[in-house]
Amino acid sequence: MDNYDDIINLERPKNTTRKPMSAHDRAAQFAPFAALTGYDSAINETARLTDSKIELSEEELRELGEKIVFLAQHSHGKLLADFVYFVPDLRKEGGNYVTATGNVRKIDDFERVVIFTDGRRINLDDIFSIIIHI
Repeated sequence: MDNYDDIINLERPKNTTRKPMSAHDRAAQFAPFAALTGYDSAINETARLTDSKIELSEEELRELGEKIVFLAQHSHGKLLADFVYFVPDLRKEGGNYVTATGNVRKIDDFERVVIFTDGRRINLDDIFSIIIHI
């Protein structure tokens, strides 16, 4: 006779004063936890890549200026253009280059922005290139 032969076929004891724990709550006891709160988000933020802003040469700035003057004189919501411009990152040094396509409504020299017919705005100092669709 083995040590457990007398209890091996008995039913499991049931607690009469408490109802059984749900499987969800029981599983939660064994769920992993983050000992360092915010560590994962800090690692992900550090790993996120940004680009540095490219400085244009004098010739590139001159060509860009000519395109901006052309848009200012001929736009009024009729010209479609592609703008590649720099968007600074709010959390770390650098940013990303974004392409926006739209009809240019106005070039505002005072605020130094390009205003599209849909209300979007691009800072003139952040523009990298312009392609005008005539």
